[in-house]
Amino acid sequence: MKIKLFAKGIAILTLALLTGCASLPNSTTENINHRNVEFALTQHDTIPVVFENGLGGRMEWWREVVPELSSDTTTFTYNRPGYGESDSTTTPRDGSHIVDELRALLKNKGLKPPYILVGHSLGGLYMQLFARRYPDEVSALVLVDSTHPRQLDGEDAIIKQPFFVRVIIEALVTGTAKEELDLVYQTGKQVIELPTLSNKPVLVLSASKPLEDTSRVADDVNEKRKDIARLYPGSKQIWVDSGHGIPLEKPESVISAIREALPIKQARSPQLE
Repeated sequence: MKIKLFAKGIAILTLALLTGCASLPNSTTENINHRNVEFALTQHDTIPVVFENGLGGRMEWWREVVPELSSDTTTFTYNRPGYGESDSTTTPRDGSHIVDELRALLKNKGLKPPYILVGHSLGGLYMQLFARRYPDEVSALVLVDSTHPRQLDGEDAIIKQPFFVRVIIEALVTGTAKEELDLVYQTGKQVIELPTLSNKPVLVLSASKPLEDTSRVADDVNEKRKDIARLYPGSKQIWVDSGHGIPLEKPESVISAIREALPIKQARSPQLE
């Protein structure tokens, strides 16, 4: 069962690394602050919905979600440095740098807070950090089978995995993705050291299919799936009949959660400092 679990994880990671064949509407690449950035932006008189991709994933992961929202909602998707057509960068690939780069990018594009932050997998960990560091700039947080801040503690730690699994991970996870993976523990620590997000809607979409797996690793991973909701008192956890790739497998669940997070009155706050 342990080998089966890792095989599934590797298959998902491979899909993430290969995703990118279908472009999002309005996708473009611009030179911003001397670096090419690939993004897709649709603008309406609404609070911006900002998407963050998982490890190795590109913005096309949201191709079943964004078009259903962008006709009447401001949406922003992008590729982090080193993915797609976005230039790489020499700054460390921990959450603090990634969050501040995203925040500066939103400011550059004239997108004012508060934001609805939507993050899948590792992107969910980055959005948790964004929300905790800058809670006044957040309208709501939508976590899509998000990485837990302590994801690589316990049985899920890479160092505890069988040798052949570590070899496969080393072969598949390269470049920017490896730099991010190497700093996941540090990013999780950055999240945990900050107060939780309070008095804001938090919707936690969790994949239910992995709950069928049984092993020490599976139990550890699934307990963390449950615990993410506990990190945000008052949050709403929604179990989705899906594997980890919820944005592609069950996009309607993500769309519904975002629609629920959108306030009736589209309040806008002052421009970023």
